[in-house]
Amino acid sequence: MQVKDLTPAEWPWPLLLDADPSRELVDAYIHQSTVMGLLEGDAVIAVVVLLPRDRQVIEVMNIAVATNHQGKKLGKLLLAAAVERSLQQGAKRMVVGTGNSGIAQLAFYQKMGFRLESIDRDYFVRTYPEPIYENGIWCRDRVILTLDF
Repeated sequence: MQVKDLTPAEWPWPLLLDADPSRELVDAYIHQSTVMGLLEGDAVIAVVVLLPRDRQVIEVMNIAVATNHQGKKLGKLLLAAAVERSLQQGAKRMVVGTGNSGIAQLAFYQKMGFRLESIDRDYFVRTYPEPIYENGIWCRDRVILTLDF
C-alpha cells in the first residue's frame, strides 16, 4: 500500500460521496484542496481531502475508507500521513468537523489526538436539503475538533 497525491482524474467520487453525500458541496472545496489517496495496487481504497484555511491551519474536509477495507486501521494510517504532510508544510493546527451522530467518527478523531473545540448548531439542517440520520440519531449539529501540533 502507498499514500500519494491524487490528480482530479484519480479522485474516487463514490468514496468521497460516502463521507459527504453532496457532490455539489464536495465540488465546492475539492479544487482548492490536496487530495491524498491510499492505494492498494492501482485501486484507491481510502481518501482524505485537506483544505488550507490559512498558512497554519489545515481542515480535513473529507475522509473515507472503502467499506470492504474498514476496520483495518487504514483511516488512521491515512490521517497520520495527512498530519505529517501538514507539519511539513508548516501548519500548526488541523481542524475537522463531523456530525453529532457520527459516534465512530467522534471516537476516531479523539483517539488520533483531536480535541473538541465547538459545536455549530443546526449546521446539517442549514446545509443539506434532506435530514441525515446515522446510528438512529438525527444529524443536526457539526462538532468541530482540533489537533494542535
